[in-house]
Amino acid sequence: MDLRKLKTLIDLVSESNISELEITEADGKVRIVKADPAGAAPLHYAPAPSLVQPVAPTAPEPAAPPVETGHPVKSPMVGTFYRSANPGSKPFAEVGDSIKEGDPICIIEAMKIMNEIEADKSGTVTRILCENGQAVEFGQPLFIIE
Repeated sequence: MDLRKLKTLIDLVSESNISELEITEADGKVRIVKADPAGAAPLHYAPAPSLVQPVAPTAPEPAAPPVETGHPVKSPMVGTFYRSANPGSKPFAEVGDSIKEGDPICIIEAMKIMNEIEADKSGTVTRILCENGQAVEFGQPLFIIE
């Protein structure tokens, strides 16, 4: 099943009252289950303090981490991230590489299917945010392109 069709199915489930969708085709089987909002973690409330005591000044707070610049290329699915088509072969993209929109930049394996992920913007790869063989989530940033 190609990536666009899978994305369409995910959008269909998330925007509808359907809680689960399973499709079987010659090239594989896909099952999409919507998370139950009632199954979300319960909120815990702490009682408000009855008396506030002044606290001695402490060391200055460290500076906030720098804001990430550039365009993040995000994972369109859950799966396993691979930088190259085969073990030991040249990675699709390296830091410093100039890439064009539509160029393949990695592979995400999902349900034994290798899905080639393409750059959604032209530019230069400034950071690679995942390790080869790492599990990735839907929407997780994979690369930063400037």
